[in-house]
Amino acid sequence: MNKDQIEGGMKEAAGKIQKEFGKAVDSPKHTIEGGMKEVAGKTQKTVGNIKEDVKDARKDGDREAAKRGM
Repeated sequence: MNKDQIEGGMKEAAGKIQKEFGKAVDSPKHTIEGGMKEVAGKTQKTVGNIKEDVKDARKDGDREAAKRGM
């Protein structure tokens, strides 16, 4: 796991809580802000996932190159 995956997950969870709080108290402001925070967290987590995928692919490529003597 990397920093973006962790921070994104935390931001997503916080946004979800804020959004549900806004719904519970009938506060459009909290509902909208929470939804925006949730989407920002999901986006950051996706960026982290992509970074991990690239890192893993590079490791696989390096291993394959080593096997072939490159």
